[in-house]
Amino acid sequence: MNFCSHCGTAVRIEVPVGDNRPRHVCPNCGMVHYQNPKMVVGCIPEWEDKILLCRRAIEPRHGLWTLPAGFMENGETTAEGAARETLEEAGARVDVLNLYSMISLPDINQVYLVFRARLLHLDFFPGEESLEAGLFAESEIPWDQLAFRTIERTLRLYYEDRHSIEDNTYPLHVGNIFHKPR
Repeated sequence: MNFCSHCGTAVRIEVPVGDNRPRHVCPNCGMVHYQNPKMVVGCIPEWEDKILLCRRAIEPRHGLWTLPAGFMENGETTAEGAARETLEEAGARVDVLNLYSMISLPDINQVYLVFRARLLHLDFFPGEESLEAGLFAESEIPWDQLAFRTIERTLRLYYEDRHSIEDNTYPLHVGNIFHKPR
């Protein structure tokens, strides 16, 4: 950030009074511009023993497979955002069930929230950001062509749980993925 979005003055990076982290601060109007992690929301859309995946038509990771997910918008809940992304990327309507995984990626300032969801019908199609959308059984998942480590981790946990739980009560998985050595 170079300029204050409130008054247009060049900002400085400094620790504001009462804070403990460097922030973009406007020396003219005093506005503190906070930069916080982006929320990525998505679904594991289920239909019987299959899940819906999308092949990306955009960067990053063009041509690789992922769960339908994307950045949360202002004014929506996390579940609403996950359902919207599933509709936008796969043309699929879902009933959002429970939050399944929350994975922090502190090196790129993102948090992934993935919900289990039930496909409401099989009338789905690739959206503008997808080349293809399709249902996959576990044995058909293109593990070596998944776009993101968060998606691979979520799917591996999902199938582990699917094989081990008996009452359809899936746990919430919380974790981190670091890109840089710590």
